[in-house]
Amino acid sequence: MADELDKFQRAYSESSFWAKIKRFSLAAGREVIEKALLLFFTLREPNVPVWAKTTITVALGYFIFPADAIPDFTPAVGYADDLGVLVAALATVAMHVTPEAKRRASETLQTLFGEAVREPRSRP
Repeated sequence: MADELDKFQRAYSESSFWAKIKRFSLAAGREVIEKALLLFFTLREPNVPVWAKTTITVALGYFIFPADAIPDFTPAVGYADDLGVLVAALATVAMHVTPEAKRRASETLQTLFGEAVREPRSRP
């Protein structure tokens, strides 16, 4: 297990992250890309502890790694495992996701997908 986690952590780099985002955004879909961007911008925050940064780099490395549990080119389900890993990582580091990271992720999503990101409505 530790070898697998280390493999994914080594797969992460900023340049490989952006290459994956640029090449596969539409195939991966908004939800996967949103989670990946939130983690990416949280990773860049100065006050995020090392354990959280490690969690994030492993999750983003998994997203980047070409041979994960379900190959990304598999129609309809190729990014389901990536989404699960990204959501689990976000839940683990949620207390370190800053408003600035959320803003930057939202702006980048808008650029990638070409439409305004709407805030969910709160119900009374």
